Formats: sequence, structure tokens, C-alpha cells
Amino acid sequence: MSEDFAVVNGLLDEYAQLEKDLADPELHASPGRAKKVGRRYAELGRVVGAYRAWHSAVSDAGAAAELADEDPDFAAEHAELLAKVAPAAETLRRVLVPRDPDDGRDVILEIKAGEGGEESALFAGDLLRMYMRYAERRGWSTQIIEATDSALGGYKDVQLAVKSKGGTAPEDGVWAALKYEGGVHRVQRVPVTESQGRIHTSAAGVLVLPEADDEGEVEIDGNDLRIDVFRSSGPGGQSVNTTDSAVRITHLPTGIVVSMQNEKSQLQNREAGMRVLRARILAARQEEAAAAASEARRSQVRTVDRSERIRTYNFPENRIADHRTGYKSYNLDTVLDGELDAVIASAVETDEAARLAAAGDQ
Repeated sequence: MSEDFAVVNGLLDEYAQLEKDLADPELHASPGRAKKVGRRYAELGRVVGAYRAWHSAVSDAGAAAELADEDPDFAAEHAELLAKVAPAAETLRRVLVPRDPDDGRDVILEIKAGEGGEESALFAGDLLRMYMRYAERRGWSTQIIEATDSALGGYKDVQLAVKSKGGTAPEDGVWAALKYEGGVHRVQRVPVTESQGRIHTSAAGVLVLPEADDEGEVEIDGNDLRIDVFRSSGPGGQSVNTTDSAVRITHLPTGIVVSMQNEKSQLQNREAGMRVLRARILAARQEEAAAAASEARRSQVRTVDRSERIRTYNFPENRIADHRTGYKSYNLDTVLDGELDAVIASAVETDEAARLAAAGDQ
């Protein structure tokens, strides 16, 4: 084996062990642990597949070289097989660059109206629909966990859970695609409230949180929680303003606050609130680890920076532009209908190029 790929030995051993673990019925008694093992197994599957392709290319080229020494007629075949070695090596080098370990996770998207009042709330609704249509195209399921409506039919804030159907490779995971959506999304258009036809600029903020696999992954001491109950307001059926069904959960050590009132029962709102709280605590821990690791995960820290303007949606020109990657196209209408693949691909390619460059500098 080439010295450059000597690290694969350990990964091959780990892959074989994970294969045994997945065949053990006891593992599946703990869904969270089974999901984590399955995610790592899928991640290493890319490495194993690339290694086998590279090793096969090297072996075939070596065998052809021996035959060419004995029979010149094999020289052309040797050259053809040898040409496959370098691309296979490059593919292996790429998959050996450490991936974001959360790529296979599901996510919780938080969309909040920003500057621009009702127009911003309407745009937040447009973003919600865009992500739900994109998830539908990818075969993912979505669930609105909590939403605060605006007067004209938009959202002041909304939380959306996005889940894969399971069994997907990490690079096809929900977090792998949607983690790049975190930041400020700016819109330029004529608001429905504008009588003079003037173009206004407003914005909405998006925060993307990787969801904890289960309750055990992010353990929360009940003594660290302050839970307040209050009466719901807004849409919600007959229970609104008649029972204390809404819940506000404060995690005292971190100061993280989650409020839920969409469900009719206090128990359901509490369960939904704890789900979001675990995701926020997990994200906070990961940001701390990312800050400590600095260069290793700097790009991923930026993906959840709400203060960064990442994209502009220009309605008069039907143009969408990503300010991080330089991507620009004039199909805003189809993008808002969920065709986000090219936009996200530009972010993935930019991130991969940066990680490859960082790996080459080590």
C-alpha cells in the first residue's frame, strides 16, 4: 500500500468491526447508538469502496506491466490500466479528508423574520415553503414544530423538523445539505403593502440545528430546568386561552429558552420543547468544540452564524446570488419552488475545496 494511504488500514479494521456490531441484535436495542454506528458505517463505506477501486487499479496495472514485459502486445493495455490509477488515487484522497461527523443527522430549521416587518414575515413564509418543497423532492419528511403567524399570512418565526427516511449515506444526509443555509437571507422585491411600486429590501434569519439522535445523547438534568406554563395565544382550537397548555423551558446552565404552544396539551408542548432544547444544546456544544478546533471546522461554525448575510433573492430580476460561493442564476422562481440542488452544490463544492486545501497544508 502507498504510504499516503497507510491510514486506510485502521479504517478497514474499524469498518469490519462496525459490520459485526450491526449484526448484533443487542445494538438495535438502543436506537440512538444503532443510528450512530450505522452513520459511521455508511461514512466508512465510501472510504472502503474508494480504497478497493484504487487497490484494484494498482493491481491490474501491475499485472499488465508484467505481461507487457513478456509480450509487447500487452503494452497498450498496460498504459490504459495505468491511466486509471491516478483518478482512483485522487478519489481515495478526497474521501479520506474527514467529513463533518454530523452529515448524516436530521435537522431542525429555525426561520425568523428580521428587518422589514410584514414583508420580512412573508419572506420567512417563502423560505419555509422552499425548504419544505426541497425536502419533498429529496424524499425527506417535514414537521412544523412551532410557528408564530403574522397578520398577512407570513411567519414571525417558525421551526421545522426535517428527517430523512433512514439508510442514507452521510453525504446524502439532511445536515450535509441544509447546514449551509444558516445565516441572513436578503430579499429585494415590491412588497404587497407597497402602493407606489417601489422595491424594498428586507431579510429573514435561518438557523440550522443538527438534531440529537435520542434523549440519551444530550442528557439534561431536570434540576437544570425552569419550566413555566401559560395560556396559548393565536390559532390552536378550543383550548386556546382556556388552559395553561403553552410551555416555556429555560435551561439554566446555558440560558437557552424554548417556548412551545402549537400543541393542545401541555405534555405535547413540553415534549416538542425538549426536542428543540436538545438540538440547541447539541449545537452549542459543537460550536464550542469547533472554536477549540479552529481551522478544522471553521467553515462549519460559519454555517450557523445568523449575523452573516449569505444570499440575496432579487425578484425583479428573477435572480438568486450566494455571496459565499459566487453562485448566481436567474431562476429564482424555480429555486423558491424547491429546486435548491445547484445552489447547495455550490456551497458543498466550496467547502470541499477548502477542506482539501487544508488537508494538503497539513
